[in-house]
This record gives sequence, C-alpha cells and structure tokens, in this order.
Amino acid sequence: MKKQSLLQNAPLADRMRPQTLEEFFGQDELVGEGSFLRSAIKEDRVPSMILWGPPGSGKTTLASIIAGETKSEFIQISAVTSGIKELRKVIAEAQENEWQKKKTILFVDEIHRWNKSQQDALLPHVEHGLVTLIGATTENPSFEVNSALVSRTRVLVLKKLEPENMEKIISRALSDEERGLGKMGIEIDEKMIKEIALLSNGDARMGLNTLDLASAQNKKITREVIRQVIQKSHLYYDKAGEEHYNIISALHKSMRGGDENAALYWLARMLEGGEQPTYVARRLLRFASEDVGLADNFALVLANNVFDACHKLGMPECSVHLAQLVVYMSKSPKSVKTYFAYNKARKDVEEYGNLPVPMHIRNAPTKLMEKLGYGKGYKYTPVEDSEGQEYLPAELQKRKYL
Repeated sequence: MKKQSLLQNAPLADRMRPQTLEEFFGQDELVGEGSFLRSAIKEDRVPSMILWGPPGSGKTTLASIIAGETKSEFIQISAVTSGIKELRKVIAEAQENEWQKKKTILFVDEIHRWNKSQQDALLPHVEHGLVTLIGATTENPSFEVNSALVSRTRVLVLKKLEPENMEKIISRALSDEERGLGKMGIEIDEKMIKEIALLSNGDARMGLNTLDLASAQNKKITREVIRQVIQKSHLYYDKAGEEHYNIISALHKSMRGGDENAALYWLARMLEGGEQPTYVARRLLRFASEDVGLADNFALVLANNVFDACHKLGMPECSVHLAQLVVYMSKSPKSVKTYFAYNKARKDVEEYGNLPVPMHIRNAPTKLMEKLGYGKGYKYTPVEDSEGQEYLPAELQKRKYL
C-alpha cells in the first residue's frame, strides 16, 4: 500500500516511465525490431555504452528498461552527487556479484559531470568487465568523456522526440487508468494534445509535466490553460554544451550562404535562449573579416560598431543591432583571400622559424647600428623609385600569399 501511495503521489512523468521496449516511443533506429541494442537486451549481452541525447529523450528510461529485461544487478548513481567514494562501494558490490556469477550494470547519470580522475577510476573496471557501464549524457562524449573510456564503450545517440511520438506519449498518459490520468475525466481535444507535443520541444518529461500541471488546474484543458502553465515556450539552448556550438555554426553557415532568413532565425534562437549578446557580437566581428573580408571592408566597421552597441545597451535593446548586422553580412559579397593568405604566411613561419629581417629594411636608431649596415640601401618609396626592393627574408623572396 505504501509503495502504491508513493507511486500515485509521484509526478506523472515518473509514473508513466516506460517499463518495456514496447512502451518506449521515438527511438526506433536504436531499439526497433532487428536493431543491435534490442537484440543485445533480449539476449542479455548488453555491452558498456554511453547514451547521448537531449533532455527528455529517454536515456534514463532506456537504462531502466535494460535493468528490468536483463538478469544483471542494476546499480544507479548520479555523477552530480557521487564521486570516488560512492564508486568504490559500487565496485565492492560488483566484486561480490562476480563471486556469485552475477553480472553488474552500473548506470551513471550525467557522466560528463565526473572529472578526469573520477572517470579514470572507473576505466579499469569497465576494461576488465567487472561492471557493464551505461553512462547518460546530454553533452558530446568526444568533448566531455575521457577518450579512453569512450573507446571502451559504444556511443548510442538518442534523438529529440518528434511531435508524433510526443502525441503518443501524451495520449497514453491520458488513457492509462493505473499510472496515468485515465480515471480523472480529463477533457482535451486532438488540437491541444498537438499543442502540448509541440511546446514540449521533444522532451517527454516536459510534455508530461505540462499535462500534469494543466490537468491539476482544470479538468478541461484549453489553449489558455496550457499557456498559463507553460508561461513561455521552453527553448533548449545550453550555453555551455554542444547545442551552443551547433547553433553558432548554423548562424555562421547561413550568413556565409547568403540566407538572411535562416541567419535571423538562428540569431533569435541564441538570444532568446539566453546567450550573451557580446558573445554573438564577437563572433560576428570575426566573420566580418574571415568571410566578408576584402569584398566589403565596411562590414568590419559596422561589426565593430554593433559590438560597441551591445556593450552599451545589452538585451533586449541590442537585438535589433545584431539583426541589422546579420542581415547586412548575409547579403554582402564574400572574400576569404585574407583568411587563406594569413594561413599561408603562418605556415611559412612554422616551417622556417625566425628568419632574419633583411638588413636594408631594419631601422638604424644608433650610429653603431648604422655602421653595421642597418638600413643600408633602403629606398624611401614616397620620394624615390623603390621598384624591385625586397621586403621578405631571402628564403621567401617572390613568395605570394594573396
């Protein structure tokens, strides 16, 4: 009775957590019929893996399903609240399981939160097969998880849930009489189910929480009720994570490709998601020379002025300045001549090292330096013909970068 009461009082998202692969919507490529992972689960030969995907895509749920459908001892810890001490306890338990011929699955939620030494402490136990690791992360494992640990696991990518999958999840919660809202007499039409699915932004937890709060507020769920619950459409934009780099990349490539509409959209995604306008302005300042360059020198002047405006005004006022700059540079002709020219010069610096400055273009501020030949033979261009005068070191004469 106590367990049943706790379940009833739990949030809807927890109560409706899928318990079997048949209830798990939205990741057919990963766990659909004939997939590697589905076969591995059914045959109880699950390898160590890292589940990488956005919030609410089903990482923890999938780990829980694996626990229920395999014969392994399942231990779950969070990298946010656990460290070396907790890991040692897990390893001790895994050793006991090994003596009893039982396998151990260790689920580490938010594994990217563990530092290098904590991840290193886990590595030998994964390598020797004492534990089967299932790590969950919203961050790109290439950047946030030790390469040695990544190489000993399979990285499985979970995608953001599509609206049609969200609709199935919401409908199941509305009809389920045991764990869901089936006995509450909720009135909601298909349009409002689609509305919640769309506003959930591919996050099952967010969608079910929205439904839970809306049903508690009013048995008849309308657009007004949903908007009151949500207050504002939820935007997923992690300023420290991979999505940050994905969106700034999308902004750059849209401007580079001359699509001002796409560029404005990605700019809005960043700013409305909470990005600092000065960060965006710095990237645009770089773009003005790297991509627009000599094709329109005024782009650099405008970018510098917009950067200054962002410092002076901040959000939301400076959004229009950034939008003006983004549109201007999207429409501008592009030239990467100076970008590539500098890279060529840099390679020569790396290859040839510190080549001496030719004597004739050295400055001679003292009599001694003049006597040693500094500046000898230099032709002063404003008053004499300097055609044929060399300015590069002897090893690089006649070199062309542009």
